[in-house]
Amino acid sequence: MLAAADLLGVIGAGVVVAASTGQGDLVALSAAMLPLWLVLAKLCGLYDSDHRVLRHLTVDEAPNLIAWATIGTALHVFLLSLLAGRDLAASEAVPFWLTVVVVTPALRAGARATWRRAVSEEGALLLGSGPLESATRRKLDLFRDIHVNAVGVVGDESLGCVEDLDGILSAAIREAPGGRVDRIIVASQTVSEPLIAELVRVCRREGLKLSVVPPARAMFGTAVQLHHIADLPLIEYSTWDVPRSTMMLKRVMDMVGATVALILLAPVLLALAVAVKLTSRGPVLFVHARSGRDGKPFRMLKFRTMVADAERQLEQLVDIQRIERPAFKLRDDPRVTSVGRFLRRTSLDELPQLLNVLWGDMSLVGPRPEQVELVDRYGPEDRFRLEVRPGLTGPMQVYGRGDLTFDERVAVEREYVENLSLRRDFRILLLTLAAVFRGRGAY
Repeated sequence: MLAAADLLGVIGAGVVVAASTGQGDLVALSAAMLPLWLVLAKLCGLYDSDHRVLRHLTVDEAPNLIAWATIGTALHVFLLSLLAGRDLAASEAVPFWLTVVVVTPALRAGARATWRRAVSEEGALLLGSGPLESATRRKLDLFRDIHVNAVGVVGDESLGCVEDLDGILSAAIREAPGGRVDRIIVASQTVSEPLIAELVRVCRREGLKLSVVPPARAMFGTAVQLHHIADLPLIEYSTWDVPRSTMMLKRVMDMVGATVALILLAPVLLALAVAVKLTSRGPVLFVHARSGRDGKPFRMLKFRTMVADAERQLEQLVDIQRIERPAFKLRDDPRVTSVGRFLRRTSLDELPQLLNVLWGDMSLVGPRPEQVELVDRYGPEDRFRLEVRPGLTGPMQVYGRGDLTFDERVAVEREYVENLSLRRDFRILLLTLAAVFRGRGAY
């Protein structure tokens, strides 16, 4: 299905160029080169990751897709000139490349969505009990695109004797619904080298996939990468400052992205402002004090989604001084207007923050800005969020939104801050589009 998506993307690019130039034979010439595109896609690793990792999304392969499209277009132009005597001008080659870059990821995402609907979920046998097992099950529930369902559990007490492991696994597989287990996920604090060696042997024999959650989760943390020196695995920690060049380019990307978005979305912003004004009393924009980088307060903008006296009514709904953790989210907030409910579900109420990005108070990507009175209640372990500019979108928005607990939100934001990179920002921006489209967790 992925190969078919790639072929359709290339053919679509040929159709676009042929339609713009009136040279219909370019479609046939493009079709003749499809085998080359498939081989190139294989060399770029575009067909191997879905089966190797537990969760692989189309956005994860965006850099490889761009490289594939660039190299493929260059070879396409070269072979057209060499074999067919046809020279594509830059005005023709660039639209061809752009069509491949834009259309192919969309087709690949559609292929994966279709596959998930047509094929039943993988059955996973969880090995372990306690916090790691609960956290693993929670992630399987949160991210439905993982397409894995826990069909059985083997507790820690059964993993002590490696010699009995084969029989224990066989019994657990027989007890699974339909006797189908495709993957084993180890989420245990009692993992040992003999246990993993035996699991690898059994999984290879039975054709099962194997995933392991590191037992020393706190020791591994989020600022960690795994590398190899020959056969020696080496864990590297990101404990140094983010390069200044990265922060400079991030700010340039913020300014350019916010400017372009404001220009392109101007009609949408105007329409939303009119809708807010006509459907409820009060100002169009809601201006609220939030904590920015290093805890410095700033005035955050958003379209008003609540009744005019929402701040006064808040005291009747939530006592901020009494909440257990410095965060709260009301799922069925009675203060939200009918138009505001739509704006919140689609996140369109956040668009005015593009101005905050231009002014330097916020970034396109980062931890979401929190209320000043809540940040005042942060403990030292929570203040890492203030090391970077807050974002228009961020890890919370793409990894569960309002469905996340405070601890889960802190965990995904810590992982972002400790591994900040432009590539990660680009990935989160792409994931935001899918999160907004689904609307799950938006209140």
